[in-house]
Amino acid sequence: MGPKLLLLFIVGDILGTGVYALTGTVAAEVGGAAWAPFLLAFLVATITAVSYLELVTRYPQAAGAALYAHRAFGIHFLTFLVAFTVMCSGITSASTASNAFAGFLNDGFGLGLEKGSAGILLIALGFMALVAVINLRGVGESVKANVVLTCVELTGLLMIIFVGFYAMAQGRADFSEVMIFQSSEEKGAFLSLTAATALAFFAMVGFEDSVNMAEEVKDPVRIFPRIMLTGLAITGVIYILVSICAVALVPVGDLSNPDKGSALTQVVRAGAPNLPFDSIFPFIGMFAVANSALINMLMASRLIYGLARQGVLPHGLGLVHHTRRTPWIAILFTTALAFGLIYFVVTRSNLPAVSLLGGTTSLLLLCVFTIVNISLIVLRRRPVDHAHFRAPFVLPWIGAATCAFLAGPWARSAAQMDQYRIAGWLLAIGIVLWAATWLWNRALRQRPYSGSLGDVDQMREHHGDAPRN
Repeated sequence: MGPKLLLLFIVGDILGTGVYALTGTVAAEVGGAAWAPFLLAFLVATITAVSYLELVTRYPQAAGAALYAHRAFGIHFLTFLVAFTVMCSGITSASTASNAFAGFLNDGFGLGLEKGSAGILLIALGFMALVAVINLRGVGESVKANVVLTCVELTGLLMIIFVGFYAMAQGRADFSEVMIFQSSEEKGAFLSLTAATALAFFAMVGFEDSVNMAEEVKDPVRIFPRIMLTGLAITGVIYILVSICAVALVPVGDLSNPDKGSALTQVVRAGAPNLPFDSIFPFIGMFAVANSALINMLMASRLIYGLARQGVLPHGLGLVHHTRRTPWIAILFTTALAFGLIYFVVTRSNLPAVSLLGGTTSLLLLCVFTIVNISLIVLRRRPVDHAHFRAPFVLPWIGAATCAFLAGPWARSAAQMDQYRIAGWLLAIGIVLWAATWLWNRALRQRPYSGSLGDVDQMREHHGDAPRN
C-alpha cells in the first residue's frame, strides 16, 4: 500500500457511526460548545495512537492489543480478557449503528416512528439480522472497496460543513452559540465536559484497527506514523467543523430531541431548506452506519472464532459452515448478543442508544487503551533488534492516565452508569465461557490414556495436531 491508499483506509476506519449519531447527545451535555469534547477526544486518541505506533513497529503483527498485553505481562487470562473486551466493543458499536440506522431510515422515509416504539425495535433487529445474513454468506473486503465506502461517508460529513457555510453566507447561522457552555444540572462544568469527552471518544475509535495494516505498507517505520497521525488530524478537523455547524444552525434542545429526527438531518434541513439535501442525507447516514455495523460484526465473529480455535473458548464457537466456510456458530453467538443489547436499549432504557451503547464501546476501549499504554511502558525495558518508531517518553504515561480517567465513574452521569452494567454482563459471559473451557481442557489433559484410537485423536485434536479433512 502507498501513502494515499493507506490514508483513505485510516480515515475510513475512523469515520462512521460516531459523529453521525453522537452530535446531538454531546450537545445535550455541554450546550453550544459541542466541539470541545470532540477536540479533547481527538487529543486523547492521538496520544494512544502514538503508543500504538511504537508497539506496531516494534512487533509488526496483526494481533493488536492482545499481542502487546501478552508480550508485556505473559498472563494468558489477561490476554484473553483484552481480546474479548475488543470483541465486545465491536458488538456494542454495531448495536449502536443498528439503532442509528433505524433512526435514519425513519427520517428518510418519513415513517414518524417514536423513540422506543415497536417499529424502531423491529427495524433495528431486522437490520442486525441482515448484517448476520451477509456475514454468513462471507464478505470479501479490499482496500479499493474501502475507498468507495470512505468517499460516501465523507460526502455526508462534507455536506454538513458545506450547508453550514452556505447558511452563514445567507445570514441564517448563529455562530455565537458555539462559545456557550451549558453543563447539565447534576454536574459542574468539568464533569460535564469529562462525560461528553468520554462519549465523544466513540467517534474516534477505529484507529486501533488500522495498525494491522502496517504489515501491508512498504517502509512502515517511515510512512505509517506520518499517515496515521494525518488521518487522525483530518477526522478530528471534520468532527469539530460538523459539531460547530450543527449548533450554529439548530437549537441544542432540538439537536438532542430524538422526536425531531436525527441531529444531522435537522442540520441539513435547517441550513439548506431550498435544497434537496435533507431528503438525501438520511440515506447517506444509513450507508455510513451500515458499513460500520458490518465491519464490527465481522471483526467480532472472527475474533470469537479465533479464540475458539485456540482452545480458549468452547470448541463449538469455532465451527465453520461446510459450504460457505464462514464461522456460523460465532456469527449466531455475536448476533444474539447484539439482539439482546438492542432490545434492552430500545425498550428498557430512557437513554438514547448512542449514549448507552456508544458510551459502553468507549468504556471498553478506554480500558483496553489503558492496558496498551501500560504495556508500552513495560516493553520499553526490552529492546528489539530493528529500527522502529519511538513515541516521546512521557506520552504512554499520559495516555494511560487519561484513558483510565475517562473510563472512571466520574466521567458518567447517574443514568450512564448502566454502561458498566452492560460491559460487566458481556465480560461475565466471556469469563464463564473461558472458565468452562479451561475446566474441560484440564479434564482432557488429566484423562488417563486407554490406548484407543479415539483417545489418540481426542488428544491430538486438543493439542492442535489433528489432521484436517
